[in-house]
Amino acid sequence: MRIIIAPAKKMVRDEDTLAWRDLPQFVERADHLREWMRALPYAEQKRLWACSDKIAQQNAERLERMDLRTGLTPALIAYDGIQYTYMAPAVFEDGQLAYVQEHLRILSGFYGVLRPLDGVVPYRLEMQAKAQVDGHANLYDLWGGALREAVMDKSRVLVNLASKEYSKAIERHLQPGDAFITCVFGELEGGRVVQKGVYAKMARGEMVRYLASVGAESPEDLRGFDWSGYRFDEARSDAATYVFTRTSPE
Repeated sequence: MRIIIAPAKKMVRDEDTLAWRDLPQFVERADHLREWMRALPYAEQKRLWACSDKIAQQNAERLERMDLRTGLTPALIAYDGIQYTYMAPAVFEDGQLAYVQEHLRILSGFYGVLRPLDGVVPYRLEMQAKAQVDGHANLYDLWGGALREAVMDKSRVLVNLASKEYSKAIERHLQPGDAFITCVFGELEGGRVVQKGVYAKMARGEMVRYLASVGAESPEDLRGFDWSGYRFDEARSDAATYVFTRTSPE
């Protein structure tokens, strides 16, 4: 069983908390994307990144000095977003770190697929960015089925804790016999399940930590998740969607 999550926009350098272990599987393709972005005029870089002047300037400066093989941070530590905060990887115990290294994969528009201890540098390139590279219409087209091949293990079971922007990079290339289980975290309001972005991100991070703490090996192990007031809602779930609900935020 493998678990997929999305990256975070904000990234940090941290060469002290954990040591990186390997270069990313698709580092050569990331090299090519770096050079493609470097060649763009600043105005086109800013449109590609869809961000403020301040953030665009920061990332343009990063590009100029970017080296994908030195000064690296483990991917799990480099991403600084809500999901990663609630996952709290910096305080994983040894067994939990080994678990996520084996079972967790981070999707990326720039790096493709990352293992938690792969060494990365800060970058900005979202999967949905309008990047027409080498005749490809966008990054989904560029990466194609390579990401599905990279995240699958022999079980052919994927637990989807990624946003739609990233999960569809895998979902569109699924093959007969693949199991793709999306986890939904929602609040019960008037008998309906309402997903709220921030709380869902928190729960996705906690779910990763929970699965690592119990050494989960099958989808059935997800059903025991009961953190932050969420419970598995069997009546609202099916084989492809596991729904976790709570009555109100705690």
